[in-house]
Amino acid sequence: MLPEITPQQLKERLDRQEPLQLIDVREPAEWAICNLGGELIPLADIPKAAPTLDKEIPTVLICHHGFRSAQALMFLQQRHGFTNLLNLKGGVHAWAEEVDPAFPVY
Repeated sequence: MLPEITPQQLKERLDRQEPLQLIDVREPAEWAICNLGGELIPLADIPKAAPTLDKEIPTVLICHHGFRSAQALMFLQQRHGFTNLLNLKGGVHAWAEEVDPAFPVY
């Protein structure tokens, strides 16, 4: 089973200022429309960026609907041994629907 975090759970953790590494795997044009902060690393760039990521900090992978971030999560688990990963369930679209109605959607 894919380790996931719901938008509401992510908001609660961010509100508590828990240490989290946010990695958005969308394309720069998508990120420019809306983002939750964190670091933009498009999915195609994940293989070369993997060695620079901190394996110790819980990492939330983010995309539009949760599919590309799930691919990134599986790659990082299987190829680089990451164990502290969470996929944002439903992506930024779900964040807009469940947490912040003013958050831009596309």
